[in-house]
Amino acid sequence: MIDGGDADRQAQLLRGALDMCLLALLSQHPGHGYELVRRVGEAGFPSAGYGTIYPLLTRMRRLGLVAQEVQDSPHGPARKIYAVTGAGRERLADWTAQWNEFVNVVGRVLADDPSQARSRG
Repeated sequence: MIDGGDADRQAQLLRGALDMCLLALLSQHPGHGYELVRRVGEAGFPSAGYGTIYPLLTRMRRLGLVAQEVQDSPHGPARKIYAVTGAGRERLADWTAQWNEFVNVVGRVLADDPSQARSRG
């Protein structure tokens, strides 16, 4: 779990990375909203609840990054199962490359080597 002690900073970091993390989790295994909230929490983001995940799924569906399929449930009403589309897999690859570059730059700056950080930017 990520816990830096600064709730506002934590929320900002989460907003910048949650869509990418949710897409990565869906690329590993499709799932319904309730399950995705649980999986995101288990991945280390316990503060990401239903009010965060469901709107994000809706936005990603509108962007064509995920598709939803209604499946019957043996224990109640039908569920919307979300899965990554081909466009979603491409976007995840792009975001992963951007994230890795970002982490490298921040790491170099934090290591007090800004000249190395600028050489790639």
